[in-house]
Amino acid sequence: MSTVPPGYRFYPTEEELIGFYLQNKLENSREDMEQVIPVVDIYCFDPWQLPPMSGEPCRRDGEQWFFFCPRREREARGGRPTRTTPSGYWKATGSPSLVYSSANRVMGVKKTMVFYQGRAPTGTKTEWKMNEYRAVEEGASSISTSLASQTRSEYCLCRMYTKSECIRLFDRRPSSSSSSSSSSAAAAAAAATNTDAQRMPEVLPSGWFPASANRPSSYGDSSRRSVRQSGEDDLWLITDDECYSLQDWF
Repeated sequence: MSTVPPGYRFYPTEEELIGFYLQNKLENSREDMEQVIPVVDIYCFDPWQLPPMSGEPCRRDGEQWFFFCPRREREARGGRPTRTTPSGYWKATGSPSLVYSSANRVMGVKKTMVFYQGRAPTGTKTEWKMNEYRAVEEGASSISTSLASQTRSEYCLCRMYTKSECIRLFDRRPSSSSSSSSSSAAAAAAAATNTDAQRMPEVLPSGWFPASANRPSSYGDSSRRSVRQSGEDDLWLITDDECYSLQDWF
């Protein structure tokens, strides 16, 4: 991993993050995990200090950085985790969401957090964001009980990034309603396209004009020219000097 080739980007999916990296770290089954994702207590540092501490695949990446964060002593004793840093704090936004495998199995839980500079509750919101992933206990299939009671907390995997307008290539599990809406919208668009194709003639008949348009005085002159031939996509231009709209015909 010491010589990462140019153009290489570390873009694991959420399924890979939990199913491979986090699970291997929890089981301590591979010794090379920390070369890719190091163990860092991220709450001991401010977010802008963390990119140089990331693994070799992410060190030159300006978009996202990954860390294994160990369980803190307070959390190990059953208390709530403390997410304060030297100059601010991380605040959870929204509700935790489930991460599914490609086999539609619940793999873990994801929390999204935003970093605020200053002290709560008067901190200033920044562009730094984080996804915290925790693996679900093996064999835990029911999601009706508390999510916290089903997750392993020895380590969590944190993906840190800055707010951006570009689309990021991470798994997003659409709801069934949004999927059906997208399918309906696609079907409606296809039907509209077919209808327009049926109404559009391949070639307009020679000498034809819309009913609402006046016949030009130069109709029949040699100056009249056609720029649409059979098989072309452009509409006719009536004359060199005047262009008549065909919108009434459609």
